[in-house]
Amino acid sequence: MKKTISILTAVLIITACSHDKAVSGSKTTMAGVSVPENQVQINKDKNTIKERFPAPEGYTWVEEKPDSFEYFIENFKLKPYGSQILKYDGTPIAAQDLHEAVFDIDTGTKDLQQCADAAIRLRAEYLFAAKRFDEIKFHFTSGDLVSWNDYKKGIRAFVKGNSVSFRKTADFDDSYRSFRNYLDLIFNYAGTISLNKETKPVAKTSDLKTGDILITPGSPGHIVFISGVCKNKAGDKLFLLSQGFTPAQSIHTLSNPFDKKISPWYGLDVNAAETKTARYFFKPTNFRSF
Repeated sequence: MKKTISILTAVLIITACSHDKAVSGSKTTMAGVSVPENQVQINKDKNTIKERFPAPEGYTWVEEKPDSFEYFIENFKLKPYGSQILKYDGTPIAAQDLHEAVFDIDTGTKDLQQCADAAIRLRAEYLFAAKRFDEIKFHFTSGDLVSWNDYKKGIRAFVKGNSVSFRKTADFDDSYRSFRNYLDLIFNYAGTISLNKETKPVAKTSDLKTGDILITPGSPGHIVFISGVCKNKAGDKLFLLSQGFTPAQSIHTLSNPFDKKISPWYGLDVNAAETKTARYFFKPTNFRSF
């Protein structure tokens, strides 16, 4: 079952994602990054990440290959500017002042698609659209691997206590509706712990890219994912961060309340002792890549 934890840090109430079931107000430190003094423009009439958020002065967006995961995220359709973050039941969350974009993608009708699940969702949607079906597979927190290829053939996971068994109990169905049912199964039994294990560490800040995740594995834990990257002539990068949250709610792009001069962009450092984001503080900093 899901759990919720609230931590009061300064004036921020930080709620971690609780989706890791076993089967049973200061300025952000930006090492070496020169930050412009002016407020960053937001194109409120634009409805993709890349179009809505121009790079700050002195920076340019990093160009991505059109068939890449990075390109998929940066060009993902957004809801109109000012859209509220809605919970899975259609009601708005209380805090509506810490985001600058809401992804135009469903949350489902159950409390399933939380933080790790948001990253899983976009990764799976990209692979599904690219017809890279063999790569759509995720581990439960128990360690059991569940693939879309097996699921569409009718093979289902049966959970009893701490054990998982698999049996064919349904007909072949490779429809998108079946795919969404598969993802709900993954959301129910995967989380930050499993996603941390099946991703690779990012050792250098210069290697960070769109689609990489910042993760605290645990029960509860939390994840944000990089949703855009820009760079200056010196090679320094700034980043956009997006996330899902608990309870299950709209995937959204965070503002940066710690450095409003570059908000919603963030300066990141893989070696930082702590990384502060608008709704969660990560300590230690742990960046990983699919």
